[in-house]
Amino acid sequence: MSPLQRIRLGNTKPFVFFTIILILKTYLAWISIFDDIPAWGPLLKELPFIWIIFCFIEWFSSKRKIGVYLTTNLIVTAIFFAAIMYHKYYGVIVTFHALQQVNQVTAVKNSVFSLLAPYYLLIFLDILVIGFWLFRKKRAEKLKAFFNMKKIGTGVVTAVFGISVALCIFNVWPNRASMNEIKQAEQMGILNYETYAILSAGKTEELVDNKQITQAKIDQLKGVAKNTDPQHFGAAKGKNLIIIQMESFQNFLINLKIDGQEITPVMNSLVKDNIYFNHFYQMVGQGNTSDAEFVVNTSFYIPYNEAATQNYPDKELPSLPKMMKSAGYDTSTFHTNVVEFWNRGELYKALGYDQYYDQKFFGQEDTLFFGPSDEVLYKKTADELSKKQQSGTPFYAHVISMTAHHPFTMPHEKDHITLPERYQDNMVGDYIRSQNYADYALGLFIDDLKAKGIWDNSVVLIYGDHLGLPMYSLDKHGLELMNEIYGREYSYIDMINIPLIISAPGVASSGVHENVGGQVDILPTVANLMGISLDDHLHFGEDILNNTYNLLPQRYYLPSGSFLNDKALYMPGVWYNDGTQYPFAKDAVNQALTTESEYNRALELLRLSDSYVTQLPNRPEVANNEE
Repeated sequence: MSPLQRIRLGNTKPFVFFTIILILKTYLAWISIFDDIPAWGPLLKELPFIWIIFCFIEWFSSKRKIGVYLTTNLIVTAIFFAAIMYHKYYGVIVTFHALQQVNQVTAVKNSVFSLLAPYYLLIFLDILVIGFWLFRKKRAEKLKAFFNMKKIGTGVVTAVFGISVALCIFNVWPNRASMNEIKQAEQMGILNYETYAILSAGKTEELVDNKQITQAKIDQLKGVAKNTDPQHFGAAKGKNLIIIQMESFQNFLINLKIDGQEITPVMNSLVKDNIYFNHFYQMVGQGNTSDAEFVVNTSFYIPYNEAATQNYPDKELPSLPKMMKSAGYDTSTFHTNVVEFWNRGELYKALGYDQYYDQKFFGQEDTLFFGPSDEVLYKKTADELSKKQQSGTPFYAHVISMTAHHPFTMPHEKDHITLPERYQDNMVGDYIRSQNYADYALGLFIDDLKAKGIWDNSVVLIYGDHLGLPMYSLDKHGLELMNEIYGREYSYIDMINIPLIISAPGVASSGVHENVGGQVDILPTVANLMGISLDDHLHFGEDILNNTYNLLPQRYYLPSGSFLNDKALYMPGVWYNDGTQYPFAKDAVNQALTTESEYNRALELLRLSDSYVTQLPNRPEVANNEE
């Protein structure tokens, strides 16, 4: 047998064939997810794990060896594809925890397809080709013959297995302590990282006893002192409370003009006449909108790796609805989607609302995406609030808008602006069109509230629930448009920046407030305005009308260990010292604006919140069912 024939024969072995296939897929996944990829990095990180599996196949499979190789190829391909797609939206590496989201995928299929670059599908090309051959009997026989080789020698397999295990340990062991999940996955390899996440899932961080978690301890970690005489305490006592959550609304939209067209004239008018926080930030995770509802109504942080509605719905949650109810308020929430989406029904029970209004109430009129449009939401909500006001009982209403939802493919008949050609048929342009419509619908709601005598008798807060344009979802043209809008490179700090506007009759603090805040701060800020004491309500936010310094831990959309203070956003690298800071001020690039103490305190705040909420008692009906 000639050397050429030996090479050809060797290359037809399944071990070698599928090694080559998965090497190609490895590079596709790494190029799509990581920056500055070392030439040999993907091989050294991913190939040892793949070879370990292949060694087991060689040892224990005989008759169905090809089927096992094909199945392994399919599973690894699915993992790489899921990692690519998840990173495109969330900017993190998917883990098994995201399986809890599978039942949501069909509802957001348009969002998933919008993130799908055509070349990603190349990762399935070999599977399609092999599948095509297998479904034709004659060709299937040829394929089996192509792979019908003798077993690789046991000594060779054992040597490959030993070297591969050693390399996997070398990749994983030194990187276990890294806080940055992206860096951790890059250092370990995606497959090693996924396996490590599964094996370490049961090793939860030790909980802090709830008796040791006090408001004084939280305030100390946050670097704030209790204000015994806060400004505006009780300034809006007895007024209605309306909190409006704007879908995917980022702060750059405020006062934005494109070719002379004002994009959000209603929000711009509100900013001029009311309290506006321009350094306000999202604090959501896997649950997005539902996470924002949780954080705003509890002043706790989201859980690690899971949506709050999946992790905490059984808990007896201290909450804003319960606080307002104890002050004599009727409490309700309005959302045009079905209440089962993201397990909201259970969340609303845990939060203690008197009523919720979902798609059953709003019907199927003017349906867009998941339910009726914002116009329908606001019209029917205003009518219902009018009834509540006529009853003589003050109310708290949390109103959740939805039309401007990713992927922002709103029908053009809803357009109220015409964008220039460079914004046509791309995600940035579609986003701006959607938010212009959301602003228009909000204006109708405000006019309706004023006509019904509700606006002047209410405290109204308006904020964005989460980002709409992730950096990692935008193509080159999209990033160019964002750079045009900002006049500089679009950054992480821009991405998570949302507005907060407060309209509070009798509160003379109108104008732009530069101090930093996050969604966790809404509850204590509202409590101060409404004259409600928080002495019996543990909270991780602060009243941002009375404090200037803030420490805001971030999770999920940014690596663990990320935080904001009053000067910058910090994101860790593998360790604290190789992290990156993103300053608010353009002239502060080379200054030390964050500290390791803040980094450690931010992590401890997250641990305290996790510990506290996890140890809260279950709701009575849940506890009874368990018994």
